[in-house]
Order: sequence, then structure tokens, then C-alpha cells
Amino acid sequence: MPLEEQLDQAKQALTIAIKKKMLEKGWSQAELAGTLQLNRGVVSRAINGDANPQSIETRKKIYKILGMEGE
Repeated sequence: MPLEEQLDQAKQALTIAIKKKMLEKGWSQAELAGTLQLNRGVVSRAINGDANPQSIETRKKIYKILGMEGE
């Protein structure tokens, strides 16, 4: 499998895992963004696998809030 395809699949898996946890908690992206005190667009980019440093740090916060740190 080409590397770009592997990266795309990893991003999709990440997005699914985060959205699944959000559903379990009954949270929307807007509510998650409010909890993090961040713009919804920043949270959306992080959830969708963006690779910039801000998105990486945002994902770390998301993992902590959603209880995903050990996954």
C-alpha cells in the first residue's frame, strides 16, 4: 500500500475514534471546542487529522478530555 494511502487511512481511523468518543459523551464539535476554549475550526482540523503543530497539541487536549490517552 502506498504511503499516502496509509496516511489517509490513519487519519480516517483517528477521526472515527474521536467522533465515536464524542458520541459516547453526547458532545458536538461546538461543545468540545467550548470546553477547550478554542475556535470550532481549530478543533475540526485537529479531529480530521491535520498535521500542523497546533492541531497536534489540540488533539492531545482532546484525547485527555475524552479519556483517550491510553489508546
